[in-house]
Amino acid sequence: QLTPSSFLRIGQLSNVDLNEDIHELETEVPQQRPNEIPHNEKLLSLKYESLDYDNSENQLFLEEERRINHAAFRTVEIKRWVICAMIGILTGLVACFIDIVVENLAGLKYRVVKDNIDKFTAKGGLSFSLLLWATLNASVVMVGSLIVAFIEPVAAGSGIPQIKCYLNGVKIPHVVRLKTLVIKVCGVILSVVGGLAVGKEGPMIHSGSVIAAGISQGRSTSLKRDFKIFEYFRRDTEKRDFVSAGAAAGVSAAFGAPVGGVLFSLEEGASFWNQFLTWRIFFASMISTFTLNSVLSVYHGNAWDLSSPGLINFGRFDSEKMGYTIQEIPIFIFMGVVGGILGALFNALNYWLTMFRIRYIHRPCLQVVEAMLVAAVTATVGFVMIYCSRDCQPIQGSSVAYPLQLFCADGEYNSMATAFFNTPEKSVVNLFHDPPGSYNPMTLGMFTLMYFFLACWTYGLTVSAGVFIPSLLIGAAWGRLFGISLSYLTKGSIWADPGKYALMGAAAQLGGIVRMTLSLTVIMMEATGNVTYGFPIMLVLMTAKIVGDYFVEGLYDMHIQLQSVPFLHWEAPVTSHSLTAREVMSTPVTCLRRIERVGTVVDILSDTSSNHNGFPVVESNPDTTQVAGLRGLILRSQLIVLLKHKVFVERANLSLVQRRLKLKDFRDAYPRFPPIQSIHVSQDERECMIDLSEFMNPSPYTVPQEASLPRVFKLFRALGLRHLVVVDNRNEVVGMVTRKDLARYRLGKEGLEELSLAQT
Repeated sequence: QLTPSSFLRIGQLSNVDLNEDIHELETEVPQQRPNEIPHNEKLLSLKYESLDYDNSENQLFLEEERRINHAAFRTVEIKRWVICAMIGILTGLVACFIDIVVENLAGLKYRVVKDNIDKFTAKGGLSFSLLLWATLNASVVMVGSLIVAFIEPVAAGSGIPQIKCYLNGVKIPHVVRLKTLVIKVCGVILSVVGGLAVGKEGPMIHSGSVIAAGISQGRSTSLKRDFKIFEYFRRDTEKRDFVSAGAAAGVSAAFGAPVGGVLFSLEEGASFWNQFLTWRIFFASMISTFTLNSVLSVYHGNAWDLSSPGLINFGRFDSEKMGYTIQEIPIFIFMGVVGGILGALFNALNYWLTMFRIRYIHRPCLQVVEAMLVAAVTATVGFVMIYCSRDCQPIQGSSVAYPLQLFCADGEYNSMATAFFNTPEKSVVNLFHDPPGSYNPMTLGMFTLMYFFLACWTYGLTVSAGVFIPSLLIGAAWGRLFGISLSYLTKGSIWADPGKYALMGAAAQLGGIVRMTLSLTVIMMEATGNVTYGFPIMLVLMTAKIVGDYFVEGLYDMHIQLQSVPFLHWEAPVTSHSLTAREVMSTPVTCLRRIERVGTVVDILSDTSSNHNGFPVVESNPDTTQVAGLRGLILRSQLIVLLKHKVFVERANLSLVQRRLKLKDFRDAYPRFPPIQSIHVSQDERECMIDLSEFMNPSPYTVPQEASLPRVFKLFRALGLRHLVVVDNRNEVVGMVTRKDLARYRLGKEGLEELSLAQT
């Protein structure tokens, strides 16, 4: 979710991440903010840069790799495993922290409100209770929304779209910072305690990724501390692999689903994949779910009973009581269709709402007000529904945490209150496991309707929150309703157990909203602890995805598109074979000579209009008859480090040995390379020469200009490139393909369409 405030904020960031203090000055510039930001989803933003996933194999790199012997490589491998274990442990601990704090704070809130309601039911004046509940919600959400809107707007929402982009190879500013993690965790706790229709599962994925990025670098730029460990991993290649492990550990801590976590990273995230990576990621996921399990078991007082593998536990589904038969399969498929249609409706509504937010609610203060409004409305809707419901159930034998009596007889409780007067996770489990007859069909119908719109309104607010649990809850409610009506039709047949249909409904609704297939099936199977349901869940999810995709794309992809991120899908658009590299590439290309004047380099880097990040290096013979063939490629960040360390010589004696730079100098500057404006080059130094031959990558990937777009796309996507040089048959540089050139082409309703590029 791009909150519109970050729209303006990130717009001012140059592609080199500035240091904090300069950054603060930059954000204060736009005082006169417009009332409406024109936003068009047919744009691609130029403010997002790619990650350098492809290693620059220059002479320094090769020398260092040759110096490392076999034993040293083994220590690097051991370090990787250690980092994965640490990622798992820390992600598990963060999940425990969130869980315990939410449980205590929400428990406190519900106890206070329940005592208040019980007091006023007897003597009249229930409007005070409503006021108390709404005020508590709004004030908690206000704090949660303030920290997100004013301190770190990237922490808004579930963070899954941002992590998908990061693993796709797009550098989203601030997405894996320590500050983001702190705001994310506090924001999740506050928004769940504030009673919004949100879950705390989605943000765990983002938190795990931040933890992974932080640990693997062995230092924190926010805290200005360098621990001098893991220096070998300070580059985008390694960092991105660890982030995919962190995302998997987050899923596994949230749902107790280590295999689901690995598949999530594989399906949603990493574009570059190998077996060793899979095995390490699985290790991190297992460690994280085990850590969460042991800590929560100790906290709940039964240290030897490892019974809570994830933040959400669907409880055991017994196979004997809950088997399914062949004739139910068409019913499941029908539920999948319903889930797909409802999910598409949810996404379409959320799309229009997000467009409205981007255009009009882009000031941080307005965003906080909107979040408070939603919190108050959620409390009010819940209260009115509980107040109007006449669905009373006997208390004994039921496991309700906060039974509200209201106008029921003694020894009975209001069953609408089990759905609204509870954290969403508990409500989901209740809908799955309460015995048949616990809910009135009317109650479930009203609840589904209300909660659908509340959840849709809540997703995309400026608070940290996930959409997993609300969609499970909506699905479980209509699934249970479906099961009840089936058992009416079949005169109470044994197979029409409402809990089973609640599970299928939850899967259908979630699949219809987020459109994940493989990983979601496995996550649902692991969370229910039952393999019997693998086939029906898979059928339901496939149907929901097929039906939903017919109408509108998945929620995460939609938000990525609304943020105008140059996201590369698995394949090039199907109809793009007619385009060649000559038509997609950017021209003209700014080239550098192998031995270049320092003044020229500084001018090229300072030129804000082009703002390129990679420069082909061509042969620098004074004799013009020779072909200026491609010799290599050098990155902006490398040039900046060279200028900062003043690696150049005067023109007269080129033979003098320059000061040798080590790879360590480049790694120490990563990831926030200083902007060119902060590097001072005197007039005399501008006349010096700089020799790029040992710093440039001498073997960049190139394609001939006749290559078709799918071929270029495949090469670019599979190798995680950032720059692909286009050459003619004499090896002269004619153009450059970057991420934006490929992401511009997309399949629209009428066929292939080309997006325009915009600066914001």
